[in-house]
Amino acid sequence: MKNSRRIKRMSRNRTRIAKMNLTSLMDVFTILVFFLLVNSATTEVLESPKRIELPDSVIEAKPRETVVIFVSPDEVTVQGEAVARTEDILAMEGQDIEPIGERLVAMTESIIGINTKLVAESQEVTILADKSVPFAVVKKVMSTCTGRGYTRISLAVMQKTPKVIQT
Repeated sequence: MKNSRRIKRMSRNRTRIAKMNLTSLMDVFTILVFFLLVNSATTEVLESPKRIELPDSVIEAKPRETVVIFVSPDEVTVQGEAVARTEDILAMEGQDIEPIGERLVAMTESIIGINTKLVAESQEVTILADKSVPFAVVKKVMSTCTGRGYTRISLAVMQKTPKVIQT
């Protein structure tokens, strides 16, 4: 008899299903989603073409949205439009490269949208130059940019980890 009462009592207590409060769980997931959405937009990566091999450097600053100039061993492109050949620039006399200057001026004059306006008003250029390109070519490109009012020039590099000195 005792066992039967005990079994009945235990069976009564087991049939209760614990109810979960999902409100706090949903709050946690909502905060997590907002955190991921906000932090996913903070990274900017410049896509370098496959034909350009950038030099390595230890760098801390993140790239900003600017006018991008690719200098490959074959040609120079400004914002994706080919403007000059590297061989021709190397053979030129003087420091001003007219096709690059014309493209920079055309970009300043043809502003469409908020992003393009911010890029044009920043007067900043990022140069992605292949490490096999002679420095004389890169110097002429930089000189042309400063001559057209783009005074802030950044050189893009591949980020590598700093060497740790072991003692």
